[in-house]
Amino acid sequence: MKEVGVFAIVSKPVPNAGRGNAKNRSRGHGGWLVGSGPRPHQQSPMPSNDTRPVASLTFSTDGLPAKDRFDHWVEERGRQLFGVTIELERERRPQFEGRFSAFAVGGATLVDMQASSYRVSRTRADIERHSSDSLYILQQVRGPGFMDTGGDRIHAVSEAAFVVSHSDTPYAGTPTRSDGFHARALKIPLQRCEHLARAARGLEHEPLAKGLRLTALMAAGFAALTDDSAQLDAPEAAISNIAQLALIARGRAMLGSSESRAALQFGQYHAARQAIVQNLFRADLSPTVVASLVGVSVRQVHLLFEPSGKSFSQTLRSLRLAEAMRQLQADPARSVAHIAFSCGFDSLATFYRVFRQAYGCVPSDIRAQRSGS
Repeated sequence: MKEVGVFAIVSKPVPNAGRGNAKNRSRGHGGWLVGSGPRPHQQSPMPSNDTRPVASLTFSTDGLPAKDRFDHWVEERGRQLFGVTIELERERRPQFEGRFSAFAVGGATLVDMQASSYRVSRTRADIERHSSDSLYILQQVRGPGFMDTGGDRIHAVSEAAFVVSHSDTPYAGTPTRSDGFHARALKIPLQRCEHLARAARGLEHEPLAKGLRLTALMAAGFAALTDDSAQLDAPEAAISNIAQLALIARGRAMLGSSESRAALQFGQYHAARQAIVQNLFRADLSPTVVASLVGVSVRQVHLLFEPSGKSFSQTLRSLRLAEAMRQLQADPARSVAHIAFSCGFDSLATFYRVFRQAYGCVPSDIRAQRSGS
């Protein structure tokens, strides 16, 4: 790890990204996150099977004197890096704290930010100073608020909501709570993709409606970017599919195009995989159950898993085994039987058999290795 002041620049492999993680700046939606964008490192377009190390940027105010943290964040993180204007009452500034990380994935930049609550805006002057021709997808993980895009258009942004926009449209964000926020943002440059550029340019900030199938599919694809177990093997394809799903959800892309069909398949696959992960404990978890959760047919569930090289049953088994392994290592006091059944195995005999097939040992060997290390 190379440290630069309070920064840490880390070399890490791109997470396998794919099924179907710069010179341009991403954006910070402050008390949320929206701006022109982190610029930790300039990256050339990455081939879809690229596994070379990618520069990651992390920053925390913890290494700064308390009296300087907010001013530093405003100037260096807000104005210079994210291209936004940040405001906070003077009496609250000494308690300010913030941290973020950014890494390149598939030619885009993914940012994770947590900080004390504050008001943030991206004005015409901010855009002129730090423009970025990009599609911007924000997930407001924690810390709701309101987003004013002008002309009496004010949108409520709830926790877990997604906001999709073009990077160079103005807004003003106001948090509704003072206990801080957590947000993730994906900035996708449009210069190399004309069909995305035509659909995204001029798109004002607006949250996607919750509960809609398209929103759920895009959310599943977005979550895969930060899930090491998702095994995304084509980063650029993953980013293109997420962008297409976001534009379909905003009514800027047609469902019948080849790009949209590929994006829907990508979203359905990751929604199905997410449904498996969230229901591993169910011994009755089956393609029928997952089909009903995702909103597709049982046949479609099987077809979704074919390109991955693993069937539905093989994927379910490998995820259950991975979770069992995690629990064995993390909780030595928990019985093997308890772990097996909590991961959805319907018998201890089955669990021991598939565990040995996968890892070449039995669960007690894992614990013996851990206690001896």
